[in-house]
Amino acid sequence: QVQLVESGGGLVQAGGSLRLSCAASGRTFSSYSMGWFCQAPGKEREFVAAISWTGRSTYYADRVKGRFTISRDNAKNTVYLQMNSLKPEDTAVYSCAAAPHGIYNAPAAYEYWGQGTQVTVSS
Repeated sequence: QVQLVESGGGLVQAGGSLRLSCAASGRTFSSYSMGWFCQAPGKEREFVAAISWTGRSTYYADRVKGRFTISRDNAKNTVYLQMNSLKPEDTAVYSCAAAPHGIYNAPAAYEYWGQGTQVTVSS
């Protein structure tokens, strides 16, 4: 089993940056692909980025390509989301998730979820 705890959210002005972290417990973290999703009030959960268990493969939603970078440190059981050039429309609760196989953009493919961290981008 994997437990996930996000941190690093906050309030930032448009054009600014934030780095989210997702700390995982459990000895099998390195065998899971990881993803980040976001959910704004009144909207469905949306895919942001995913990374394979080795870290060699990554996958991004079109709206964040070139602005966000996902990475992981298996020695620290942590996955990161570096968010640059933030826009007001990026405002949402960001959650990390773990999938046992492959990298996916569908929430249903992920087995474990964190509680989320709020990101608010002011204009």
